[in-house]
Amino acid sequence: MCNCTNKIKDQGFKELKDFIDSMETKEGALISVLHKAQSIFGYLPSDVQAFVAEQLDESLAHVYGVVSFYSYFTMIPKGEHPISVCMGTACYVKGADKVLEEFEKQLKIKPGETTYDGKFSMDALRCVGACAVTAVSPVVILVCLITKFSALSKQAA
Repeated sequence: MCNCTNKIKDQGFKELKDFIDSMETKEGALISVLHKAQSIFGYLPSDVQAFVAEQLDESLAHVYGVVSFYSYFTMIPKGEHPISVCMGTACYVKGADKVLEEFEKQLKIKPGETTYDGKFSMDALRCVGACAVTAVSPVVILVCLITKFSALSKQAA
């Protein structure tokens, strides 16, 4: 269940209902509605899925099937700053496993977990399709910050 107060949660359901009601047609809108719901609530707990199913006249099983199939959707609350580390072959060869280990050490969490304070969550992904570009930007920034912090800490010692 959402860790929100009832007032905030009620506002979220109202915003989601307004979004659904503004659509020209509800047919084929499930993924768009789930994206909106996740942007409002931060994740898709069972009560949000049930609400979506009811509003779109879909079965809860169908909504759950879509949520559990697509890796973008999550039924687990994420941290304020989600971290995704690509573990695809190209990234792994370039040291993604070491990056993941450093995040685990610094944050004291494993992939799929959220820090106690809710600031960070971490996932290990198979491939994000950015091999030709570089690592995914938010991860690069955090890796750079951790690397610089570690280097500065070693220099100060």
